[in-house]
Amino acid sequence: MTLAIPASSTTRKIILDTDPGSDDAMALMLALNSPELDVRAVTVVPGNVTAKQGLENALRMVSLANRCDIPVAAGAQHPLFQKLITAEFWHGKNGLANIELPPSKCKVDPRYGPDLIIEMVHAAPHEITLVPVGPLTNIALAVERDPSIVPLVKEVILMGGSITGGNSTAAAEANIYNDPEAAQIVFQAGWPLTMVGLDVGDKTLLSSKYLDQIGQTHGPVNDFIYQVAHYLIDLSAQFGFNGTPMYDPLAVGVAIDATLVKAPPMHVEVETRGEFTRGETVANRHGAVERNVLHGDRYMVEGLDKVEPNAKVCTEVDADRFLQLFVSRIRGK
Repeated sequence: MTLAIPASSTTRKIILDTDPGSDDAMALMLALNSPELDVRAVTVVPGNVTAKQGLENALRMVSLANRCDIPVAAGAQHPLFQKLITAEFWHGKNGLANIELPPSKCKVDPRYGPDLIIEMVHAAPHEITLVPVGPLTNIALAVERDPSIVPLVKEVILMGGSITGGNSTAAAEANIYNDPEAAQIVFQAGWPLTMVGLDVGDKTLLSSKYLDQIGQTHGPVNDFIYQVAHYLIDLSAQFGFNGTPMYDPLAVGVAIDATLVKAPPMHVEVETRGEFTRGETVANRHGAVERNVLHGDRYMVEGLDKVEPNAKVCTEVDADRFLQLFVSRIRGK
């Protein structure tokens, strides 16, 4: 099964910023196997695994896909202001579902990840879409080092956040929770931003039905992703899920085809101080806040002040259409 690409579509240049990570592996291979996307670089951030392990994983996967032409660069080694939280519990000891890929034929790019992002954005102004599918440390560092990239980035499509409760804590999604200060920088930077969070990821479950379709064809990437997905589906079943949520791949899917989701504009802030809510993405759904004016010993509400949206927040997804797209692309090579 192959899905036709609309004749009007043009190739989108992306930088994938990733913490590989098993669902990151599926996101990377989807990106590399999708003709709508031109992957210009892979930058590695610590998150699901350490920065060192993540870099090794990224190099091995890019090598498996025979794409040593794509620069793979190391970035931050830890979050901006807190200790790193890794998730081998979910992703396996090596982050790749305990699958041992062959040693990489690709070499690491010597440039620092945030600097590589800055360099590529300046080299192709208004053409690069950033697709971060891990904590936002590298993206925040790029903005802090060179704020002039903000108006030159075409779009940011990130996997992270939630407006309906978290998965790391009651309030916070894992990528945002791992570096809330970085996330707040990225959300407030002022560029076009789409948040692909738990609200749609939890509705996009790769079940054994889709796994069986992936298993009908064979090849290095195909077989690797089949094993990764099998691992994740088995793990999810232990917690009562009928499939594994496709968090990171869905962000790549939105970069391929924005019509897969409905994403109304909202103003989003990242909570960095709350005792129970640190890392929460707080969305203003109404576009306004009450204006309180001091009168003597009390405040009085005197109307509403408009709040401008800073993000498109994905709230609905055509899950089956995305999953069919994913399966067809993974089977394609």
